[in-house]
Order: sequence, then structure tokens, then C-alpha cells
Amino acid sequence: MSVRHLYVHVPFCAHRCGYCDFVTVTGHDDVHAAYVDALLAELALHGRLAPETVYVGGGTPSILADDLLARLLAGLPGALEVTVECNPETITAAKARALREGGVNRISLGAQSFQPHLLETLERRARPETVAAAVEILRAEGHENVNLDLMFGVPGQSRSDLQADIEGVLAHAPEHVSWYELEAKPGTRFSVHHGAELARQAEALEDHYETVVAALRGAGYRWYETANFCRPGRESRHNLGYWLGHDYLGVGVGAVSTLGLVRRRNRPRLRPYLEACAAGRPAPAEVEELTASERGLERLMLGLRLDEPLHLNGLAALVDDAACDRLAAAGLVLRDGETITLTERGRFLANDVVASVLR
Repeated sequence: MSVRHLYVHVPFCAHRCGYCDFVTVTGHDDVHAAYVDALLAELALHGRLAPETVYVGGGTPSILADDLLARLLAGLPGALEVTVECNPETITAAKARALREGGVNRISLGAQSFQPHLLETLERRARPETVAAAVEILRAEGHENVNLDLMFGVPGQSRSDLQADIEGVLAHAPEHVSWYELEAKPGTRFSVHHGAELARQAEALEDHYETVVAALRGAGYRWYETANFCRPGRESRHNLGYWLGHDYLGVGVGAVSTLGLVRRRNRPRLRPYLEACAAGRPAPAEVEELTASERGLERLMLGLRLDEPLHLNGLAALVDDAACDRLAAAGLVLRDGETITLTERGRFLANDVVASVLR
């Protein structure tokens, strides 16, 4: 099978944060080893793979014991870029060594904030000093490509809190920064407990976003995707694969694959997944047949998040030319033959602009 990008899902967490709506499970330490076996068994069903990128996400992959993490990494195909998501409180010298020896050359560290009261609101277990220690340990073990994940729009966050977070990020000099607007999906524990403050924060989101972009660009980071910034040459190749519409394979409970016009979603229940993989069967999944137009619209929506011109390559019929002309006149879009790009102003209004461009 020709797969350019491989995603491996490890769902285990020590605690489920109130805002999280990913496929995660807490506890179940007793099945970590069985789960690693299941991942490798599912992967074996797809034959020999030679992906460009491998991304191990979660959940908290770094919650796995060092020997289990090493076994998982040893069973994955090599790739130009191998990323593992880690929580700061799980990073020890032994863990950092296991990651490096396992071929990992990119770490994504979930910092979220450097303010103790915001970390408490987010139900994160790490403290600011934990994040600092984790970065120091990773550097000492030779990890030269570190991403920090952060959030803005957190209940209780002030402008001074955001500025302090910016200073915290720059002090650690990561190669990559992902800075997302907090989204608390309806029905999550977080939206119930913090609904009023989230509504108040919504009024400040645009200002927060512009502040983050200006600060990171001023520090030499490229704002290459709506919520992502990097030093030269340190883009996330894996995530670029998603944004550029490449095919990808996902393994693990709840993982998603998109191969051609077929989208497969492994079901999110842990026990049936373990049982199927242990028996050598494909993971229980839902399969969706996509149309060429659906894939094309996804390609446009994701590709327009990038700072480079998007080549339409047969997708021009999905673009509303009249809307595009209006947006160009308003200084939000640049259309040059078979390419389309959002202007800097348009990027700050990306969701609305992209929705208007598409037919």
C-alpha cells in the first residue's frame, strides 16, 4: 500500500480534561501492553509501509511505560519525520532517551499555558516549572525539533496572561508553535462549568489571536498555517499532508483514514478494538464513500489555511468566482489564474472568507 502519512492513536490519559472531545480513556493501565500489541497487529494488516511521516498522537502517548513506548516505536515504519505527542509531566531522561532511540525526531509538547491559574482551569497536571523541566530534559537528550502546543481564550485569561505566555514560549525557543483558540464543544464538562466566561472570552479572541501572530512573527517565526508557526524548515510535514489533501492511514481505536475516496473511522470502543486485533481481524470501523466534490471541498478548505498560493488543479469549479471577485476587491483574497491565496487580512478572517469562497 502506498501511504504517505501514518497516524497512530494512543488513547490513554491520566485524566480527561474537561474541554477534550478526542477519543481518550483514563485508567486501564492493565491493557497498555495489549494495546501496543493491537496497534502493531492492525498495522501489519496493511502490509509493508514506507510513509513520509509518522505521527503518534492521543491521548497521551508518552504515558506508556518506557519499554512499551520503545516496543511501539520499534514496530513502526521509519519515516523522514516521526512525531510523538507528550505531556510535560511524563518526560524523564529515560523517556526522552527512549523517544530518541526509537527514531523520534519531532516532539509535540502539550504546554497549553505557563500561568498556574489557567493550567488549573484547563485541568492540566503540569505546572509551568514542569514544562520548563521537560524542555530542558528533551534538549539534553538531543531533541532538536520541539513543538509547544498552547491555547488562548481560556476562562479567566487576561491580556497580561497572554503576554506572559508569549514570553514563556519565546524563552524556550521551540522550533514550532501551535497556538489554538480554545474550543469547548457543547455538552463537554468544560462548556457546562465555564459557559458564561467562555462567552465573555469570545469578545477578546480576535485581539488575542492578532497579538499571538504579531509576537511570533516578530520573533522570526513563519505563520505558515492558521494556528501554526515555525522556524525556517521546521513545518510539521505530517500536518501539511492533511492540509494539502494527501491520503493518510490511521491505526488505533477511533483513528481515521482517508485513502482516495474512502474514509474509514475505527470505532471508539477499546475492548472491541483489542479483541478484533488480537484475533487478526480488521478493527471495527465505519466506512464512508466520499464524492470527488466532497474531497475537493475539503482540499480547498484546508489548503486555504496555508500562507502559500493554493493551486486549484481541477478544483476551480468548486470556487464561487463572483464571491471571489468581491473578496478580492475587499482585500481578503488574491486570485491569480489557477491559484488562490488569502491575504494577511483575509487570514485573520479565514473561517468566514473560506466559507464565502466555496460554492
